[in-house]
Amino acid sequence: MKKQKKDRDARFWKRLLNYQAIVRQIPFFLFLAALAVVYIYNGHSADKTVRAISKTNKELKELQYEYKTVKGEVLFRSKQSELVKAVEPLGLKELTISPVVLIDSANVNERDEEN
Repeated sequence: MKKQKKDRDARFWKRLLNYQAIVRQIPFFLFLAALAVVYIYNGHSADKTVRAISKTNKELKELQYEYKTVKGEVLFRSKQSELVKAVEPLGLKELTISPVVLIDSANVNERDEEN
């Protein structure tokens, strides 16, 4: 009984590993090799994309910090007290009296005629 089983197993492996059987399996082995290459490429591509996204996020955060800093400086420098300090070396001073409105006499006459 054991001898028959051994003979059956030996015939099975000889049939499976003979030259013709291997040649018939070449397309399947090539398919598996191509699948492995695609799998490896996909992994590298995903890693590359993750690195690019991480780099872009880091640049975005830096630009956001820079924007907030510049915005704060602009708001600070646009305060009236800071403007007075900035234009003082130019000889400009803040008005202490209310401005005078100049009216063109020709325009006044036209307005009066319309009313």
